[in-house]
Amino acid sequence: MQLSVKLAPTFDYATLEQFWRAADDLGFPAVWNYDHFYGLVDHPDPTLEGWTTLAAMAVLVRRARVGCLVSGVTYRNPAVLAKMAVTVDHISGGRMDFGLGAGWHEAEHLGYGIDFPRAGVRVAMLDEALTVIRRLWTEESVTFAGRFFTLTDAFCEPKPIQRPGPPIIVGAARPKMLRVAARHADEWNMPSTSVREWATASGHLDDACVELGRDPSSIRRGVQLFLYPDRPEQVDAQLDSIVEYVDAGCQHVVLSFYQPPGDTLLRRCAALL
Repeated sequence: MQLSVKLAPTFDYATLEQFWRAADDLGFPAVWNYDHFYGLVDHPDPTLEGWTTLAAMAVLVRRARVGCLVSGVTYRNPAVLAKMAVTVDHISGGRMDFGLGAGWHEAEHLGYGIDFPRAGVRVAMLDEALTVIRRLWTEESVTFAGRFFTLTDAFCEPKPIQRPGPPIIVGAARPKMLRVAARHADEWNMPSTSVREWATASGHLDDACVELGRDPSSIRRGVQLFLYPDRPEQVDAQLDSIVEYVDAGCQHVVLSFYQPPGDTLLRRCAALL
């Protein structure tokens, strides 16, 4: 089981840098941020942009892998996003994981004038975007005429350091999204609700893989556990649940902190490695 850590870019840069360096020094195999423009609950909460902070993370974190868990498919043209990902892969020396999902934060779409279609359309966009991105990473040039995206003799040079490309992580919980994960993902991640719900979704992913002719074991299974360091009992309960997730087949637990963890808590989590 792999254990990694995440802190959203909703804190000042010095705090983020301290967290990244400490996590790397303690031996966590991966460090994550997320991709939003507004606060999740209080929309005016200060929030740094995810991909530019990820590029900074790629420089400061010297050993661990880095990634955005996850980007929203609606925010950027997939060809541009593919290029951004290649850039961060080179900055990190080939240590980047690529996370993408369908997006959900309607308020930031409305505020920025970004189209926010219904959920089924966003899922179809994700499916098409991942097709385009994988092709850009592996083919000399790409011409593509889809429902949502069009490319004409498109280049993505240089290619990623990682071949055939950075591992793709799809954040998903519902059946249609799990089918997208079954088609494209190297790893599936689901935000924590309960072990039972996670295991049910993992079973649906198995079914989707079988339908598509893919070996279910070829997709690593992950969960994101949310920790509130100012609520010690909540943290205790989440850390205790790790064993249950592992018993249910989870291979990667991402500890996502809603406040920066102090040194003692981060070391306690590192001891679980």
